[in-house]
Amino acid sequence: MAVRDVSPVSLLLRGDGEVPNNPQLEVMHYPQVLDSHDASLASQFEALFAQHEWPPAWRNGIFDFHHFHSTAHEALGIYSGEVTVRLGGEGGVDVVLCAGDVAVLPAGVGHKQLSCVGPLGVVGAYPLGQIADACRPDAIRFEGRVGAVRAVALPSADPVYGTDGPLMRRWKSSGSSK
Repeated sequence: MAVRDVSPVSLLLRGDGEVPNNPQLEVMHYPQVLDSHDASLASQFEALFAQHEWPPAWRNGIFDFHHFHSTAHEALGIYSGEVTVRLGGEGGVDVVLCAGDVAVLPAGVGHKQLSCVGPLGVVGAYPLGQIADACRPDAIRFEGRVGAVRAVALPSADPVYGTDGPLMRRWKSSGSSK
């Protein structure tokens, strides 16, 4: 598998009173890290993630309702289609992900599929030892979920580039002590 050397696009999202997001750790979008025309793209994402201690957990799409994970970070490898995802909750930012892209969402970042073009295929993965929950926006539980998100440990490696990848450099320099 040939992983392209790309510069990720990053996005820092603050909580909105219902979705904690992650004011310390940036969302990382790696455009076209794998060849979008390769028929084995799903398997390549699974192998890439596993190689960097982000065991692949599922193949599917992205929920069409706002949700986030308070117990795990999440890597999304798009292996077919194109999807517009809203990150950060109802007032968040819309991002387009295409086949060959990876998005890494820190714990707490809200996400929801808005639309897609073509059949959407996504490989989802979480750092070794982390198990994702599925939370919906909730003002009543907001403060508790902010605390849970802060307690999620940093991964041991960037799911695309390993221990020296851009995610590790940025997340470790964020001031997070985990």
